[in-house]
Amino acid sequence: MNILNRLASDVQLMFRRPCKEQYGALCYRLKKKNSAVEVLLITSRDTGRWVIPKGWPMDGKSAAAAAAREAWEEAGVKGKVADESIGSYRYMKGMPEGLKVDCRVRVFALEVDDISKNFPEKGERRAEWVDCTEAASRVHEPGLKALLLAFEQKILSGINPPAKNGTTGAQ
Repeated sequence: MNILNRLASDVQLMFRRPCKEQYGALCYRLKKKNSAVEVLLITSRDTGRWVIPKGWPMDGKSAAAAAAREAWEEAGVKGKVADESIGSYRYMKGMPEGLKVDCRVRVFALEVDDISKNFPEKGERRAEWVDCTEAASRVHEPGLKALLLAFEQKILSGINPPAKNGTTGAQ
């Protein structure tokens, strides 16, 4: 029986497709009044679940540039995208033929400074700005939940405390 289990495992590995890579944008803005971080979630076109803008690699574009392009195409936002990924998560992407493909999404922070009224996928998705805790509660992928919660702490820790009595807050 042990040899049959081993053969079955080997056959499964032979037919397993390698993990596909995608690039995603964690679009965010800072609320100046209370130093709160808001992130942009959009709905997927097929199931309507909450996700971040993401897509496949693009010829001639870096991973960060591809993530920024997806943010504009899917959500109509532009801004400064970080060159380094803030992390990654995995999910099973449903393909049109019914096949599910294992995908790893490398995520790049994008600080939004412009929101377009017209963009390629306008009207195909809903978009909402929410705090990181709310965003984490809406998404299904455990790895994306963790990224969202860690991101808020990372951004807030990089903000200088407000100045007091005309000082800069720096020592």
